[in-house]
Amino acid sequence: MTDQAELGLFIYGIVPSDVEPTPDAAGVGDPPGEVEAVRQGDLAALVSEVGLEQPMGRPADLTAYQTLLDGTAAVAPVLPVRFGTVVTGPDAVQDLLSAHHDRFAEALDELEDTFQYTVHGRYDEQELISEILAENPDAAQLAEQVRGRPELESREARIRLGEIISQSVELRREAENKQLVDAVGGYARHTAPRQPSSELDAVNVAFLVGAADEDEFVAAVEEFAEQRRDLIRMRLLGPLAPYDFVSAHQLVE
Repeated sequence: MTDQAELGLFIYGIVPSDVEPTPDAAGVGDPPGEVEAVRQGDLAALVSEVGLEQPMGRPADLTAYQTLLDGTAAVAPVLPVRFGTVVTGPDAVQDLLSAHHDRFAEALDELEDTFQYTVHGRYDEQELISEILAENPDAAQLAEQVRGRPELESREARIRLGEIISQSVELRREAENKQLVDAVGGYARHTAPRQPSSELDAVNVAFLVGAADEDEFVAAVEEFAEQRRDLIRMRLLGPLAPYDFVSAHQLVE
């Protein structure tokens, strides 16, 4: 049994004070901690006990953190707190809520009935390279030069071909992200471009969508994806907590 002195509180997110964790809500840690609400005024923080010496960052911990926040966002506005934030106890949580009460409350009001959706698409590598070679004579010539030749012997040509392809992907990605925002952004309150997670990323944009616009937004994304299905493998992630739009740390900092 862990001594009380060795425990801290892991903070997941800030919510309105009337939000109650579901009985089956599981927190981070091994075994998973029980999720509770620490209240102060009109606010509450969702927390669970963790051992102060317990390492965080296991895949199971990240999953538990996201599952709790996404599930909460489905029923109430939530301000995510940066993963790994641990304080000494309930008094520290209440001090945080009290010190930033008005800013947190205002942000929660703005997030009422909204969700984050993330559109992530990745190029089909063979289709992409085929298109680039068809459009760029220099790239096509270099590809012909290196075909069937030893890597060391064709090193300079391979490097130049790689540079051309990389530059072309970057320009295509910029154009695709703009076209995505133009096509579906009208159904979102805010948009937030995200950094590529792979050199083959085609689009990666987060959208803050109001509940009343969800159906139209999803339909617009599906139409956008259908138009590019031979070249881009598209995924729509959501509804999610508003990770890319506002967090308790951003308001504090």
